[in-house]
Amino acid sequence: MIKNKSNLIKTVAVLIVLIIFNWIGTKVYKRFDLTQDQRYTLSQSALAIVEDVKSPLIVDVFLEGNFPSEFRRLRNETQQLLEEFALNNTHIKFNFINPLEDEKSRDNNIDQLMQRGLEPLQLSMNVSGKTSQELIFPWALASYNDQTVKIPLIKNKIGATQQEVVTISIQHLEYAFAEGFQKLVTPKSKKIAILKGNGQLEDKYLADFLQTVKEHYFIAPFTLDSVASNAEATLKKLKDFDLIVSAKPTEAFTEEEKLVLDQYTMNGGKSLWLTESILMDKDSLHNDEGRGVAMINNLNLNDFFFKYGVRINPVIVNDMYSAPITIAMGQGSNAQFQPLKWPYSPLAAGNPEHPITSNLNLVKFDFASQLDTLKSSTTKTILLQSSQLTKLEGVPKEITLQIVTQDPDPSTYTQGPQNLAVLLEGQFTSVYKDRIKPFNSASNKDISPHTKMIIIADGDVIKNDVVKNQPQELGFDRWTGQSFGNKEFLLNTVNYLLSDGDLLNVRTKDINIAFLDAKKIEEKKTQWQLISIGLPLLILALFGLLFNYMRRRKYA
Repeated sequence: MIKNKSNLIKTVAVLIVLIIFNWIGTKVYKRFDLTQDQRYTLSQSALAIVEDVKSPLIVDVFLEGNFPSEFRRLRNETQQLLEEFALNNTHIKFNFINPLEDEKSRDNNIDQLMQRGLEPLQLSMNVSGKTSQELIFPWALASYNDQTVKIPLIKNKIGATQQEVVTISIQHLEYAFAEGFQKLVTPKSKKIAILKGNGQLEDKYLADFLQTVKEHYFIAPFTLDSVASNAEATLKKLKDFDLIVSAKPTEAFTEEEKLVLDQYTMNGGKSLWLTESILMDKDSLHNDEGRGVAMINNLNLNDFFFKYGVRINPVIVNDMYSAPITIAMGQGSNAQFQPLKWPYSPLAAGNPEHPITSNLNLVKFDFASQLDTLKSSTTKTILLQSSQLTKLEGVPKEITLQIVTQDPDPSTYTQGPQNLAVLLEGQFTSVYKDRIKPFNSASNKDISPHTKMIIIADGDVIKNDVVKNQPQELGFDRWTGQSFGNKEFLLNTVNYLLSDGDLLNVRTKDINIAFLDAKKIEEKKTQWQLISIGLPLLILALFGLLFNYMRRRKYA
């Protein structure tokens, strides 16, 4: 009786302990990220964004279906990431949808998704030596308070294999979702001025950039024409903006305009300059001779940038690693458009150590100048450079389309990588310090607070194509179907200048993804099938024979 009573007490005690542990488990929840690269640990910047989500935020992911193993990995990593977001804020809900599952509604779903700007991706699947094509939509739609944004899940890179594309995309996932959530949750506050009045690009050539940036910031045109009549009032209005953008100016700046821009910087304003020291466009080659002359473009800004620590040299960067130019080959109705190597469109690689250019696709330039960094009060960071096989050509110079028919001589491309984009940070010294000023200002400053400026040696980096008066996507070449990193680079640039650098730091997160070698799998498929299926059966048969033999010896 005593023994039974003791057992009962032990059983009740165990049950009570289990109930207590279960209750604690419902109140306290902890996940442990044991991965070496901490891929399942959200950054503080991303967590700060989702903290502001106060009502349901619904994410519909279309990455669902019969995919190759690489894209199944991308789908699983996307789910893991969204689970982390949902655990940190219960208002975040997500669904995985296969828009192509129902054959009856397949075509209608494809049309609807494409109308919303969700372009499909064509995959080549190789199974048992047979190649087939599969269509997927690597996109997500996030909806919050009657607003919806699209989130790309694939990040292409020129020359990358399918596995490399997936690896880059997985590294980019947290930034992609965090940026999308920020558009929905964080109200716009910063203001950007697009400078006008000095021959800058027309709005139709800036349309895609402006459309992209206005999702995050307020944008307004700002002309410097009023400087001549009332420079003080113009400077006062300009100070209301957090960033100014000058996109490919072609007319010289007056000393009064330069002082206004200088004092804007001295008061902590940020600047993005897309300028060049030469005048040359591809459009200038569209004539019967197929030639044009590159000339020096004097914008009266040499001393302006020189004082801040950068010199824009009046030379053309000729790079063997470049984007093609599409030319009509043949006569009359037999003419065909053909992409040919064009050395005046260098493809610039980004600085992998900086959040603006980390994991960035190649950026396309056209007739780029070259930048030198000089000793000054600012800190310089090179963001973009040409390839190793580069040479510099002085101007004036005749440019002809005949160059595409000539084989370049690699032995002449010996001048190494050339700087094409530079970031300046720190305290700037006024261009007009200890100089006679074009107008007097009571609030004149000689030293700025900590601020930033980015100088890009080509205005065409921001220029989108216009076809039949319709702006095209920035960075997309409609002739070759290639997408360059121009739009992403410029958006990252604006984010960094406007102190959204914490979110940009998410882009530098390195994730190591291990994939199986598809070639080895195909070559050793039979071998591993025998090992995984035949070997266990063989071991089981041997065990049965041995067991039967031992049994007979024991009982015979």
